[in-house]
Amino acid sequence: MTSRPTIEDLSNFWMPFTANRQFKAAPRLLVSARGMYYRASDGREVLDGCAGLWCVNAGHCRDEIVAAVKNAAESLDFAPTFQMGHPLAFEAAAKVAEIMPEGLDRIFFTNSGSEAVDTALKIALAYHRARGEGQRTRLIGRERGYHGVGFGGISVGGISSNRKTFSGALLGNVDHLPHTHNLEHNAFSKGEPAWGAHLADELERLVTLHDPSTIAAVIVEPVAGSTGVLISPQGYLKRLREICTKYGILLIFDEVITGFGRLGRATASEYFGVTPDLITLAKAMNNAAIPMGGVAASRAVHDAIVQSGMPGAIELFHGYTYSAHPAASAAAIATLDLYRREDLFARAARLAPAFERAAHALADAPHVKDVRNLGLVAGIELESREGAPGARAYEVFVKCFEAGVLIRFTGDILAFSPPLIVEEEQIARMFDTVREVLSAVR
Repeated sequence: MTSRPTIEDLSNFWMPFTANRQFKAAPRLLVSARGMYYRASDGREVLDGCAGLWCVNAGHCRDEIVAAVKNAAESLDFAPTFQMGHPLAFEAAAKVAEIMPEGLDRIFFTNSGSEAVDTALKIALAYHRARGEGQRTRLIGRERGYHGVGFGGISVGGISSNRKTFSGALLGNVDHLPHTHNLEHNAFSKGEPAWGAHLADELERLVTLHDPSTIAAVIVEPVAGSTGVLISPQGYLKRLREICTKYGILLIFDEVITGFGRLGRATASEYFGVTPDLITLAKAMNNAAIPMGGVAASRAVHDAIVQSGMPGAIELFHGYTYSAHPAASAAAIATLDLYRREDLFARAARLAPAFERAAHALADAPHVKDVRNLGLVAGIELESREGAPGARAYEVFVKCFEAGVLIRFTGDILAFSPPLIVEEEQIARMFDTVREVLSAVR
């Protein structure tokens, strides 16, 4: 019989996307949170510069959301949504649908962004089959894209470290567009980069190579957060939409990060003025209070699948035990009400200029090779140390945490995405702390 684990024993938890040996030698533990701050295990307050993991847009432990989850758990701990239902699921779907682009008002709930992506890919394949074009099986992602960790998501994703271990088991019939990140043309861009819209025309090349009748869907992130804040160039998404429409290909926007106010609008689709056929959602949908994700589908896609089934038969053989879990649904309802009541999307838009100024003030800081931003998202790209890529950004991350500010890093890129309740003085503190740390690291 083994002894009961204690907080001093960290061995049992195999941590995700973490250098486990490194972390457990010097752990950073968060024990509580409220508003804009975490509290670390040593009692220090830590300013949250990344909304947890791009997800706590309304700030931490909001009373309304906590109460909604508590009430749901006390009255309905679980209810199946296979051939059954519960009112909170339908209410949550209606509230999500209200703020989606016009026509994308059919909501399929999942439990994460990864599940949302795999769901969207399956919906795309099912849509074409329902319309008698089952030969459309090819999926097109983009280099440096991150679409979660399901086999579908890593297949259409474009991150080599995520793909290499599983390369022998990835989906076939997948191709990739080139990424749009180019420092030669777009370094220190403020907002949408001016250069790069023409890269969308690479889709025409793939259409010619594979024939449009074989292609089911294209999936891209309007702003790629997890790979270092890569922002779509001016006109790029519009051009993708035109090409997809021309050839009958579905366009999927992965908005797991950009959904629910991050760019000062309900969705990046609204911000860019481009409407896809499917949008993947998660994270800020319910302020990350309970795991939840979803897919917003156009009525045309939904109806093609649902109306093609035989009466009384299941139309889409797909779903999750915890789809629209009562507590997750209650959290979503409370969160969306909170966003609306406090007008947090518009607040983010008002703060965006100050956030941009603070981020770009680091352009002359040591080791900085690029600054880029959109809405309340910013990326600071650093020069890599010779022979040790990622080491400098990791050290900055650790030292910022020690100084009481939580940021994100990926490779040698620092990422910022604070809760939408952030104040201007807190924005200043975040970037001032980074400047001080950058001045201290080699």
